[in-house]
Amino acid sequence: MLKTFEEYINSRLSFLGTAKLLIGVSGGIDSVVLTHLCKMLGFNFALAHCNFNLRGEESNADEDFVLELAEELEVEVFIQNFDTQVYADENKLSIQMAARELRYHWFEELAEQLQFDYILTAHHADDNLETFLINFTRGTGLNGLTGIPEINDKVVRPLLQFSRVEVEAFAIEHQIKWREDSSNSSHKYLRNKLRHEVVPVLKDINPQLLDSFQDTLRNLKDTADIVEESLNAVAKRAIVDINDYGITYKVSEFKKVNNPKAYLFEMFKDFGFTEWNDVLELLNAETGKYVKSATHRLIKHREFLVLAELETLEQNDESFFIAKDNSSIETPLGILQFEKVDTYKDNSKNAIFVDYESIKFTLELRIWKTGDSFYPLGMKGKKKVSKYLKDEKLSKVEKENIWVLTSDDQIIWVVGMRADDRFKVTEKTQQIIKIQLN
Repeated sequence: MLKTFEEYINSRLSFLGTAKLLIGVSGGIDSVVLTHLCKMLGFNFALAHCNFNLRGEESNADEDFVLELAEELEVEVFIQNFDTQVYADENKLSIQMAARELRYHWFEELAEQLQFDYILTAHHADDNLETFLINFTRGTGLNGLTGIPEINDKVVRPLLQFSRVEVEAFAIEHQIKWREDSSNSSHKYLRNKLRHEVVPVLKDINPQLLDSFQDTLRNLKDTADIVEESLNAVAKRAIVDINDYGITYKVSEFKKVNNPKAYLFEMFKDFGFTEWNDVLELLNAETGKYVKSATHRLIKHREFLVLAELETLEQNDESFFIAKDNSSIETPLGILQFEKVDTYKDNSKNAIFVDYESIKFTLELRIWKTGDSFYPLGMKGKKKVSKYLKDEKLSKVEKENIWVLTSDDQIIWVVGMRADDRFKVTEKTQQIIKIQLN
């Protein structure tokens, strides 16, 4: 296996030979074999071990084993202890998902802080098959069937082309010691159930199962490349704007394709949406309709879809107060500045000129609310802010992010849009104040 591994590294992952590497080591056979292979090839690496404190003394014995392995191979080792059960409960995750999150977050922190170029994990071909089957049984798109990526940003998995049998044979041949995780024999986890009950049956049916599976993965990845190319072409035509409020897509571009639902799924699957029939119905919905996930909203606005992050209630209720002696204040919109000036110009998007005597301190900057009204400068009469924003054809997300500056609860400025006529500079004005947003 050493020769095959070396040839594979040279042909596919040659950059590892000159990189500073961090190897995730549990103490199990896979990660220990990967460590020995990297040592035999003279790689520059350190070890990282997570003690999840889930198996009592067995977890501590794994930690001791990894410390001894590092000492034997004369490499640096990092150990981190986690209260995995507490993390899982707080974040409403399964133990396995909690451990995965904790592990990768810590690996990434270590890599960034200590400037490791790559993080190596010991996933092999059998792990890849099990992951495929897990995704298949739970339901997934094409990407969920293309297996574990060999390279994913800084994470590299050099053993993906090798089977569990090959890894075990190498360990026995070189008399390598490893730790057995007792939880691997438990059938309560889906992965273990597949490993012990399903995969052996499949291998009975097809002794060359892993080889056939690798061919299938290559074909699926080729298909995924074609899908990605088509998706990028549609996205290029559909996206008309990307700004602080979100990403805006033309509805017409989704209606042109043969299977709009498939394109919507591929375009928005990473934003937590699950009700794809509802997403599809947005294409013909009226303005203001939306579909919400835990983190995002997809909103119909005229002939567009707007993808936006969810705004929190706390942000929308936030207010900022400006005292008489404040010359500037930091806000979510930027720095709001107040300056007395001798002359004035026409108001602009980011600056207005106000009759100083007409305002009463303390001023308040807040998100507009239902019932707000003002006298738009340059227009006749009073207008509700909601009607003004509708006439300006703002999307739902844009409306939700409009702030007003008020004096004694009277609007001085719909910030970034229109000043109020009641506070304008006139011939009788004795003091002018310039209010500017930077």
